[in-house]
Amino acid sequence: MLKKAVSRGPRLRATVNFRGHSAGLEAAGGCRGARMPRQDGGWVKRRTKRAYTARHVCRLGTAPMRTLPDFLMIGAQKSGTSFLYRLLAQHPYVRPAFVKEVHYFDLNFRKGENWYRSQFPLQVRKNRKYVTGEASPYYLFHPHAPRRAATLLPKAKLIALLRNPVERAYSHYQHQVVHVTWEGHETLTFEEAVEAEEKRLDGELEKLLQNEHYDSLNYRSYSYLSRGIYIDQILAWSKFFDKSQMLVLRSEDLFDDAGGTLKTILDFLEIPRWAPERPSPIPNKREYADLSPAVRQRLEEYFEPHNRRLYEYLGEDFGW
Repeated sequence: MLKKAVSRGPRLRATVNFRGHSAGLEAAGGCRGARMPRQDGGWVKRRTKRAYTARHVCRLGTAPMRTLPDFLMIGAQKSGTSFLYRLLAQHPYVRPAFVKEVHYFDLNFRKGENWYRSQFPLQVRKNRKYVTGEASPYYLFHPHAPRRAATLLPKAKLIALLRNPVERAYSHYQHQVVHVTWEGHETLTFEEAVEAEEKRLDGELEKLLQNEHYDSLNYRSYSYLSRGIYIDQILAWSKFFDKSQMLVLRSEDLFDDAGGTLKTILDFLEIPRWAPERPSPIPNKREYADLSPAVRQRLEEYFEPHNRRLYEYLGEDFGW
């Protein structure tokens, strides 16, 4: 792969807004439609339904000529994947997917490989200089995602961002309360939701394993503690991918030192080191009431043995 230094001069590149939509010919592969939102969040023009449909049909029609991703950001949910993907999308040798969260290997697998290819750039040349990828945080937790991904993308590189599981659980809960207004909306208090999780998830994993296309709302929505048992999820992926293909990072390191973490990721992806011209704000950052000390202590004790197993596997203490 390329090793030379990267100029930070003017360039044409795809950009990504907070929701991960790619803009520009490079990401859309020449399938033009209504204009997309600018990276600063300002709307240039709303996409009409007709324009969106036309672009989607165009991408599907050119799917066989489109590349598959080089990397997958597999999770974890509420751990900074939007922030990291936005950073990577600005790199001159990274071409983002049409949307950040494609969710092919978990929720959209029935749509088939051509649909998945349609989410990525056209491969005009045999030896391309760029890399492309997507970030679907549910992949880490979905029982079928590792096998499905390995079948289609056996050489893909995986990036897993892991946040302190106590903080992740509380952030997940707040998301279900504030941002989910229909199915999956949370009506319980956090303590009640934690107590109800076992009952809510009872039998759901078995149903997912028995039925390849079963979609469990409870498994996706109310898995506050279960998603924080990272070691079991990492081991599930390690059955299908070599350890050298997976980069596991602390979300806290990304938030505290985005530049240093970005260097580690770029080295892993084997593309030149680079830094954005100006710092990017952390998207989806929310303010809410602090977790009570008693509940925090209880959850820290719950996660402690699982975290210890994770540290032993990685050979690194994340300090949670």
